[in-house]
Amino acid sequence: MAINHDTGRIPGPEELANRLAIFDVLAQHSRGVDRADADILKSCYWPDAEVNYGSFVGNAHEFCEGLPTGIKGFKLTQHTVSNISIDFRGDDARVESYVTAYHLGMGGPETEMTYIGRYLDQMQKRGSNWKITHRTICMDWNQIVPTSAQWDGDLFGNIKVRGTHEADDPLYEFLE
Repeated sequence: MAINHDTGRIPGPEELANRLAIFDVLAQHSRGVDRADADILKSCYWPDAEVNYGSFVGNAHEFCEGLPTGIKGFKLTQHTVSNISIDFRGDDARVESYVTAYHLGMGGPETEMTYIGRYLDQMQKRGSNWKITHRTICMDWNQIVPTSAQWDGDLFGNIKVRGTHEADDPLYEFLE
């Protein structure tokens, strides 16, 4: 088992910049999934990248083209990434990230699906950009339960800014 035994070492400026670039790729990927935006997703992968999502194994850009249709089958989703461990190997890196993904409306708005797992990413720096060259997802746990979401009433009914998988999501106006 290859474990980094240099835990806690303070990284130099170049390594810190590389880590931040990798974190950005992971954050943009979650944004691309949750906004069902193929262009954002593709920006996270090199054109020759491959993915293994179980139900899809193949070219990452092809996966990115098809994902928006599938993700729009849910009313909403939210993917969060944490516990990011990076093993640098020159201009290559092995990146393990924990992912928690929430899906509202699987089979209708009356259910919630939670996925707990990890992304096992091979990343490569080409020029001054890091992107994914290969991703495998690893499922650790999941659950599907009746929804407990509240859309109206005093607590949440007053929050009128709401996310979507469409171009009217508040993010796009916010970024203009």
